[in-house]
Amino acid sequence: MAHAQISTYLPPNINPTQAAIAYGCRALPKLNEELNSEDLLTRQKALMALCDLMHDPEYVYEAIRIGFLESLKASLKDSNNMVRIKTTEVLYNMATHNIGRDGFLEHDVILALSFLLNDPHPLCRKNLHKAYKHLAQLPSGARGIISNGLIPLLVWKLHREEEEIQELILDTLAPCLQEDATEALSSRVVPFLKQKLLSTNGNIRSKAARALISVSIPLEGKIQVWQHDVIPILVHLLKDDEAEVQANAAGALMYATVTTKGKYAALDAEAIKPLLELLLTPTSKVRLNATKALTMLAEAPEGRKILQAHVPIFRILEEQSTEAVKRAAQIAIKVIEWKP
Repeated sequence: MAHAQISTYLPPNINPTQAAIAYGCRALPKLNEELNSEDLLTRQKALMALCDLMHDPEYVYEAIRIGFLESLKASLKDSNNMVRIKTTEVLYNMATHNIGRDGFLEHDVILALSFLLNDPHPLCRKNLHKAYKHLAQLPSGARGIISNGLIPLLVWKLHREEEEIQELILDTLAPCLQEDATEALSSRVVPFLKQKLLSTNGNIRSKAARALISVSIPLEGKIQVWQHDVIPILVHLLKDDEAEVQANAAGALMYATVTTKGKYAALDAEAIKPLLELLLTPTSKVRLNATKALTMLAEAPEGRKILQAHVPIFRILEEQSTEAVKRAAQIAIKVIEWKP
């Protein structure tokens, strides 16, 4: 016979570290109240619950509407380590949604997060950089990071953070530098990226080369890449084992060799042979960037003379590759066969 005895055990699937979520429209307002509580455990539980809820863009929209971002900005200054870590995690989850990124820009969250760039806890810094990475995917987000003066700080941190965070910083820098590389170039970004090209971590090599593509778009960037002897390293990376490294190295060479000094630095580093070898790889991005880089080198008489014997390879690309590679191959052939 059953007894009306209450069990001393918790019901299954109950997380004791997470706040109970109120029903319906009361859920987020209640958590916002708890987030501003003087009781530490209450704040921690509310943040645990928010970490789950902020995966849903509808909750993100509602949270921003009722003023959650101001509460979270205040939580970033909390003296408790766990509160700061979970707050940055909530903000990172919000930043994965467009509505969250727009909210960051409207409520000055970028600057509020920047005060934790030197936080003693790696998890806190990692979440912060994840948020910046997603924010930078929007042109307005990249401009927001630039306008808050964070580029010199990110460049400086690139040399001092652990590898996992370095990758996130490089992911943030690439789109930001594409918007405006001025501050980065004056902060010695090229020498820092040069060091990262020599990393034993393939992801860091690839992301550093991608950032160099953005750096090399303005003329000053092209000049600095040549001045700091980065071009021979990029040529070496054309032989890397990873296709993404090869593609980004070829892309960086494509921009760096627009200038005459860049062209001859690449020719002196014997870039043509490894670039020609990349034309036969199965990865379309590698073939495209290698073709464009060779086109730049063909603008120099010495480069054009060498490449004239290899026009049949470009003919093959013209017939068999994707539309982008076809067009690039057609342009390359015109440049190589041009006669003064």
